[in-house]
Amino acid sequence: MAARNTARKRAFQILFEGDQRDADVLTVLADWIRLSRSDTRQPPVSEYTMQLVEGYAERARRIDELIAQYAVGWTLDRMPVVDRNILRLGAYELIWVDETPDAVVLDEMVQLAKEFSTDESPSFVNGLLGRLKELKPSLRRDEA
Repeated sequence: MAARNTARKRAFQILFEGDQRDADVLTVLADWIRLSRSDTRQPPVSEYTMQLVEGYAERARRIDELIAQYAVGWTLDRMPVVDRNILRLGAYELIWVDETPDAVVLDEMVQLAKEFSTDESPSFVNGLLGRLKELKPSLRRDEA
């Protein structure tokens, strides 16, 4: 499980970097892969990290719509960058990655918020992703 934890952390970092640089996350992912192949000090980018980033990129517009719709009192632009990208990653994995149990996704995203964001962020992330978890069946049906 540590490998999945590391993969999620790297995927979050790639999404965060893309957001900060206003760059396409797939371009940032390609940069990370290229750097890991040319610099032995850089860890390799795992298959699961690639799957998470590519999956998010494929559904980025829908994920941002969902976050904006269910983030009570927060617009996407006003949201802290760290929280926004944790939520993006969490929403993708929660709604579209069937092999990961929902409770694991929520726990992992809350841990990322504890590690990288503010004291209020873990409860915000947990609350919003918890709401998406409740709505998951209808969200997937809406996409079909």
